[in-house]
Amino acid sequence: MMDPDHELFVSIVDEGGLAAAGRRLHISPAMMSKRLARLEDRLGARLIHRTTRRLALTPAGERLHSDLRAILATLDEAERRVSGVSAIASGPLRITAPTSFGRMHLAPYLQPFLDNHPRIDLRLDLSDDYVDLIESRADLAIRIAADPGAGLTARRLAPNRRILCAAPAYLERFGTPHRIADLKHHRLLAADGQLPWRLISPKGPVAIDGHSHIRTNSSEVVRELALSGSGIALRSLWDISDALAQGDVRQILPDHEGSSDVALYAVQLPQANPPLAITAFVDFLAAQYALAPPWESRTDRTGLP
Repeated sequence: MMDPDHELFVSIVDEGGLAAAGRRLHISPAMMSKRLARLEDRLGARLIHRTTRRLALTPAGERLHSDLRAILATLDEAERRVSGVSAIASGPLRITAPTSFGRMHLAPYLQPFLDNHPRIDLRLDLSDDYVDLIESRADLAIRIAADPGAGLTARRLAPNRRILCAAPAYLERFGTPHRIADLKHHRLLAADGQLPWRLISPKGPVAIDGHSHIRTNSSEVVRELALSGSGIALRSLWDISDALAQGDVRQILPDHEGSSDVALYAVQLPQANPPLAITAFVDFLAAQYALAPPWESRTDRTGLP
């Protein structure tokens, strides 16, 4: 049997605090605090920084939590094998994803997934900020990046093709750039931190630096600005393929695209036997994108190469 104080510590981290974990375990906050202190004294290390606003793990706490979660998953799997109970994905599953991608390409799939796995208690949180898996207590993060994160387990789900585009109204007003150098005479649109653009071309990599014509911290706002004719944007096909198909934006400089290093990943903390709920959801998404992501299939109607 696992040390009860170890299970208590895991519950504190997973629930995000002493009070929430105490409610789950039916233990008073005073006793929760006393037992946590007892565990820290026994180990000779502080595991959690206690503040009035949030819980933060120390490096020692992060290592212990990762190890204990792996042990708990192994114990659960061992009991299933001994008891002969068929493995069924169940329990809480907390997922984080970028705002636009989550709304457009995760939310429509959630009900079909839950129809197949009704015992999973799923939560989807959307944010364009970098989400730390430990601090957010998330089980899985969907990331669009060149590097999904050091020390994490990542599965590549799909490529992330990005193109330069602008609305017809903008191109009629300011002209269509025919060379990459022409961009310095045009209005660029990008959210904070998205410039410089790192592009690939037949002649090799190209970096386009500058300032956004309208400054914003929202990638969704950049999309709307591009559609309204405010400037030229570098957008992912998953975000802009419908607008391309409908003629609301046009691709420009088609021999220049975003770096192919950037892709769509499902990212989780490393553990020998991840919960079946995580594995089931990652496999489900991978199956949706196995042949071609839905936004890629729309390129047949856009005239993209």
